[in-house]
Amino acid sequence: MNIYDTANRLSSEIKASEEYQNYKMAKEVINLKPELKEQISKFEGLRYDVQIAQMQTGKVDEEKLKQIQEIYSKIIEIDEIKKYFDAELKFNVLLADVNKIIGDAVKDLV
Repeated sequence: MNIYDTANRLSSEIKASEEYQNYKMAKEVINLKPELKEQISKFEGLRYDVQIAQMQTGKVDEEKLKQIQEIYSKIIEIDEIKKYFDAELKFNVLLADVNKIIGDAVKDLV
C-alpha cells in the first residue's frame, strides 16, 4: 500500500463528502451576495483580532467579545449565513476527526 495513494484517495473522499459539498454550496451562495460576504468578513475579522489579542496578552477584551456576540446574533438570523456557518462547522468537525485519527496513529512518536 502506497501512503500517497491513500492520501489522494482520502482527498477525493473528502471532496465527495456531504459536509464538503454542503459547505462548498453555502460558500458559493455567500460569494454571490456581496452584502452577506461583507457581513461574514467583518464578523470573522473581528473574531480573529480578538483571538490574536487574547493569545498575545492572555486576556479577553470583553467589549470586543460583546461586539462579536451582537454581530453574530444579527447575522445568524439571515438564512444563507446560518446555513453557511452550519455547513462550515460540520466540515470543520469532519476535518478535525480525520486529523485526530491520523494524529492518534503517530502519537507515540510525538
